[in-house]
Amino acid sequence: MKAFKYLIPAIVLLLAASCSHRLKDGEYSLTLLTTNDVHGHYFDSTYTGNRLSKSLYAVNLAVDSVRTAKGADRVVLVDAGDILQGDNAAYYFNYVDTLTPHIYPRMAKYMGYDAIAVGNHDVETGHRVYDRIAAQLKEYGIPFLAGNAIRNDNGEPYFPLYTVLRKGGLKVAVLGYTNPNMKAWLNESVWSGMHFESLIPLVQADVDKVIAKEKPHVVIVAVHSGTGSGKGNMLESQGLDLLKSLKNVDFLICSHDHRPYTESADGICLINSGSHCRNLGLGEITVRVKDGQIVGKDLSCGLIPIREAAVDTKMQAEFHSDYEAVKAFTLREVGELKSDLLTRDAFCGMSDYINLVHTLQINCSPAQISFAAPLTYNGYVKAGTLIYNDLFTIYPFENQLYVVRMTGEEIRNYLEYSYDNWIQTIRSSEDHVLKIRQRDDARTGQKGWSFVARSYNFDSAAGLNYTVDVTKPFGQRIAIASMASGEPFVMDKEYFVAMTSYRASGGGGLLHEGAGVDTDKIDERVVSRYPEIRDILYNYLVDMGSIDPAVTGDPVRIGTWKFIPEKMAGEALSRDMELLFGKRSE
Repeated sequence: MKAFKYLIPAIVLLLAASCSHRLKDGEYSLTLLTTNDVHGHYFDSTYTGNRLSKSLYAVNLAVDSVRTAKGADRVVLVDAGDILQGDNAAYYFNYVDTLTPHIYPRMAKYMGYDAIAVGNHDVETGHRVYDRIAAQLKEYGIPFLAGNAIRNDNGEPYFPLYTVLRKGGLKVAVLGYTNPNMKAWLNESVWSGMHFESLIPLVQADVDKVIAKEKPHVVIVAVHSGTGSGKGNMLESQGLDLLKSLKNVDFLICSHDHRPYTESADGICLINSGSHCRNLGLGEITVRVKDGQIVGKDLSCGLIPIREAAVDTKMQAEFHSDYEAVKAFTLREVGELKSDLLTRDAFCGMSDYINLVHTLQINCSPAQISFAAPLTYNGYVKAGTLIYNDLFTIYPFENQLYVVRMTGEEIRNYLEYSYDNWIQTIRSSEDHVLKIRQRDDARTGQKGWSFVARSYNFDSAAGLNYTVDVTKPFGQRIAIASMASGEPFVMDKEYFVAMTSYRASGGGGLLHEGAGVDTDKIDERVVSRYPEIRDILYNYLVDMGSIDPAVTGDPVRIGTWKFIPEKMAGEALSRDMELLFGKRSE
C-alpha cells in the first residue's frame, strides 16, 4: 500500500467550512474499491471443460469482505469502463437475448456499484446496447458516467457527468469520463450525435464546478483512459498527465491499457486495477476535522489480487439461470474444423488461422485485397466439431468489415508501417527478428518476453503475392510481385481493400501514419460496409459446413507472402517464438 498525508489548501478549507453538510470534529474514514476493463467476465466458467475464470463472482466476495471489515456505509465501489465486450456473456445479452433485462446492470445492482464510467468498448456496442444499459442502470440508481461525451445539438454531456454519495458521514463526488480518442477506433455510426473531448483541461474545469456547486468532502475521478507516460502526448492514455495536474481530487481511477498500476502524488492517488477481474483496486482515506473544518487527509492506495476459485456462491446461485442460457448458446454446434488452428502461428508467416480471416474478408464484394491481424494472442481451436464458443477464440471482437479504396502506393506504405511494428532489421539468424523485449506483459499475461508493440496491429495482406525482407530497413522491406491472380500490381491504381471498422477508423495508426490516409474523411473512401466479422464467420460455416485450410488457404484467392531470406528469417523466428511461447510440442 502506498500512503501519505497532506494538509488541505486554504481554498478547500473555505469550501469545507461553507459546506451545508457540516462535519463534527474527529476523523472520518472511507474505502474506495475499483474495477475496470472487466470485459464481460461476469461468470467464473469458461463454458467448456473444467477451467475457472476470474469473474465478478470472485470480485464480489472480495468486496463483501471489505464491506464487512470496514462497514458497508464506508465503502465506495466504482468501475472505470469496458464492461460490455469481451466474453460470450456480454455478447449474448447485447445481441442475442435482447428481451431479458441485460445481465450486467443486474449484477452491478447486486454488487452495489455506486458509479460506472463508460469505456470505448462499451460505446463500440452501439446506441441500441449502451443506451439500453444506461437506462437500466439508471433504474437501479447507478449512473453511467461520461462527462466528455458531448452532445452535438446542445453541448451538454450525453451521459451524466457526476454523482454525489453520502458515505461514512462524508459527502463524496464521483466524476466519470470515457476515452477521448474514440474516433480513432470506432466509426461515427456507433456514437452518432456526440463527440469526445480531451480530458485535459476539461476534467479540472468540471471538478472546479462540481466542488463549487456540491461542496464535497472527497472527490473521485474515474476515467476510461490509460495510465500513459505522463508526457502529454497520448490522447488515449492521459492518466499520469491528470495525476500531475489535477487539483482538489483525492482519487483518480484509470483503465483502458490493462496495466495494473498505482501511484501517489501530492494529495492524490492513482489506481488502475488492470483488467479481467485480476485485481480489485483499493484506496483508503482518512479525513481529519477540527473546529468544523477539514484540516488534513491521509490517503493510501494498492491492489487486492483476486482468486478465481474464491467466489460468492450466493451470487453464483442468483445468476445461475443466466449462466445456463449463455452456456447453452456457447455450446451450440456450428460446423467442422478440418485441422487445428493456432493463432500464434500468424506472427511468423502465413497460417491457417489468419488465412481464414483473410478469406472471410476478401470474399466480401467488391474486395480485391484484405488486411487482417491476429486478434487472439495465443488461442487454440482443436480440429473437429466447432461450437459457437470457438468463434470467440477465432474472432473475439465485434468489429464490422469495411471495404475501402486505396492506391497501390498507399497499400505498400501501409504494409511497410505494419511490419515495422512487428519486425526489425537483422544481420544474422542470431538476431531477434520479432520486435520483442524481456518483460512481462500485463495486457496478455505473458511472462518473460513480450512484443514491444500491440500484436493486434500486425496486419498482413491477402490478394497479393509479396515478400518481407528482414535484412532491409523500414521503407524497403515490402516487395509486391503481383496480385494473387498474377495480374500486375500497379502503384497508382486504386484497389478495394477489406479491413475492420477499427482499422478504417484509424485504429493502430496504419492508415493515417502508415498510408497517409485521412481517417477523418474515411467515409469518402468506404465503398461497402458489412456486419460484424464473427457473424460473417458464422454465415460462412452455415454455407460451407466446415473450415478447410485447403479452401481458405487457396493461393489463387488469397495470394502468398513470406519473410525472406527464408533460412535466416526462419531460424530467427523459431528462436523468438520459443522465447514468447515456449518450446512447441510435436
